[in-house]
Amino acid sequence: MESMLTTNQAARRLGVKPATVYAYVSRGLLTSEKVNRSSMFDVAEVEALAQRTGARGAVAAVTDRIRTRISLLEDDQLHYRGRSVSLLAASKRFEDVAHWLWTEIDSEGLQFPEGQEIWMALPDSATLTDRVRVAIALASVGDPLRYDLDRAITSAKSLIADVVESLPLVGRPAGTDIADRLWARLSPEPPQPALLNATLILLADHDLAISTMAARVAASAHAHPYAVVSAGMGAMEGQKHGTATTFAHRFLMRAESDPMGTVAEHLRSGQPIPGFGHRIYQQRDPRADYLLAVLRSHGDLVADKVIATQLQSFPNMDLALAQFALMFKMPPDAGEAIFAIARIVGWIAHAMEEYKEPGLRFRAMGVYTGDRP
Repeated sequence: MESMLTTNQAARRLGVKPATVYAYVSRGLLTSEKVNRSSMFDVAEVEALAQRTGARGAVAAVTDRIRTRISLLEDDQLHYRGRSVSLLAASKRFEDVAHWLWTEIDSEGLQFPEGQEIWMALPDSATLTDRVRVAIALASVGDPLRYDLDRAITSAKSLIADVVESLPLVGRPAGTDIADRLWARLSPEPPQPALLNATLILLADHDLAISTMAARVAASAHAHPYAVVSAGMGAMEGQKHGTATTFAHRFLMRAESDPMGTVAEHLRSGQPIPGFGHRIYQQRDPRADYLLAVLRSHGDLVADKVIATQLQSFPNMDLALAQFALMFKMPPDAGEAIFAIARIVGWIAHAMEEYKEPGLRFRAMGVYTGDRP
């Protein structure tokens, strides 16, 4: 029978015990139907009750078990292990913040290895994100010790360096920090490594974002760090996650010559303006506020002209990252590459937490609604 749930399935969706489901029946909140001597419940009726009671169901039961000491998102603020991300971006190096997220140990002047350029025979249509993804896979193949989970930090340092070195050079690195090396591969403009360094810090982690959940699920199976990062990359490339900054960049490019007209045309098509609002933040994205404020010291922003038209929303990090790339003549997908390289730090930090938990703890049961045997 289609669209019917067993007692156990209904209980999981409602987040209650099976006995409570029968209590709902006795109170007239649910209707049961006997099928082959088993009580069955209509999917739509169970879903309606779940909405009324605010039940969070099996998915929430899984995510509610995640305890993390890495990021705190609260009151429109972001903290890494209790420290404001804005203060870290203003005063620390990306490498030292990475070490802090991985170990809770302060460091000064930490250096990542030089990194090896990984040769990739990719078509001309390959994006920077394509190169990042392939570099991760090839770096994994080149590490015979990748299954040693105790080496996660060593693997992460080498991986980040390798990924950066694998992007094509457009300039000469001004130093040996990751921000120096990465700038030389993204922008032909005079180096601004301090600005890129701050951006990498702002993006290093963001609690249980979709890509981080994917990384933690992989880590729960004790996947090696490269596989964990690949899982995060797979989710990051979704249209509603990491690629959002590329959409925002293309929008800002069109808005450069006619901001009001571009906004009006976009609204006429029924599409939301990219780079605004957030599922977690309510009134402001602190990362965007910080980055946009710094960018304003370098000149007028196209983003500000768009922001002035959006009275009911606020700019998010996607818009700020797109403005950063646009201002310094980076490729349209440079924001995605920056995002991915920075977030490797967070994915590894979460993997290290997950390795200490019982394996496969995220194995859930689906709510089957097809034909029953």
